Amino acid sequence: MPLNPIILEALKKVKYPGFSRDIVSFGLVRNAELQNGKARVQIAITTADPRVPSGLKKDIEQVLGQADGISGTEVEIAVSKPQGAPAPGPQEDRSQDAARLQGIKKIVAVASGKGGVGKSTFAVNLACAFDTVLFQERGYSAVGIMDCDVYGPSIPLMLGLRGKPEIEDESLLPKENFGIKAMSMGLLVDRNTPVVWRGPMVNKTIQQFAHNVKWGDLDILVVDLPPGTGDAQLSLAQNIPIDGAVIVTTPQEASVSVTTRGAILFEKVNIPMIGVAENMSYFFNSASGEREYIFGQGGGEQAAQTLHTNFLGQIPLDSAIRQGGDAGIPVVKATPESETSRCFYGVARRILQILSFPL
Repeated sequence: MPLNPIILEALKKVKYPGFSRDIVSFGLVRNAELQNGKARVQIAITTADPRVPSGLKKDIEQVLGQADGISGTEVEIAVSKPQGAPAPGPQEDRSQDAARLQGIKKIVAVASGKGGVGKSTFAVNLACAFDTVLFQERGYSAVGIMDCDVYGPSIPLMLGLRGKPEIEDESLLPKENFGIKAMSMGLLVDRNTPVVWRGPMVNKTIQQFAHNVKWGDLDILVVDLPPGTGDAQLSLAQNIPIDGAVIVTTPQEASVSVTTRGAILFEKVNIPMIGVAENMSYFFNSASGEREYIFGQGGGEQAAQTLHTNFLGQIPLDSAIRQGGDAGIPVVKATPESETSRCFYGVARRILQILSFPL
């Protein structure tokens, strides 16, 4: 059943104890319906502190009692106890791990419904574009990228990163190049070693990348997800307070159809959708001076309309993007004045605008 938008908007005022994030952005709301003026809300949390459920219930009842169109409330909170390692979702204390995440102003997930759309290449260049735009606007920037594509990590190659990360105070230090901090499974295993893991191990890895990496203070953390709607996406929603998701597609119908189906996952876990970006949109024929739409035309805009979200822009099919990725020098850093780089800057600025990022 869809979550009632009136109730969700009211619940955004309820902060999880010890955090500046609200319970909606943490993905804790399982049900929110309004019938004859009565709001019924179901929340699921993981905590060992008995004060948390009662405190949340009180806060929820208070904000719903002040909302227009709501005359009564019924709040149900399902509580599970953490076992062993820190459980997914917000914890009941202000640990050092929580403080590290709080040092990150915005977290943007980059996802796709299927493979082969250039999602990781897009994510790397988007991170570089954020870095450039923020530096141009303010004179300083701090950007990171978390590679959650555990089975096919490609971020180290595209950023030209070598060697294993150092450890400080039992936490990993992200590697850095071109001003971008990065963490990836590709930095922790040998290049030719396959990662053959079941879901729980994937979940644990993403949890460690979020809470056991010293990211420091970041303006934006870009999270590169594997294609599809599997364990990594669900674990991300549980572990990290995502500010929004960017969906990458290519113009052809096959990609758009899968993209729109996959994007619905983010609605189900209460992650806002920033918009759709179209990759490999066209090839610029320098001989004729015309654009050639090799994979079709208008797919990204169609996907955005279907999902009722923003169309963020088009990225051309440019061999320089591929060459930069193979060489470990993203095109945005290799040729910052090129038309392709300007396309990435446009998408980055649009995202910053939608997120109301303070420039």
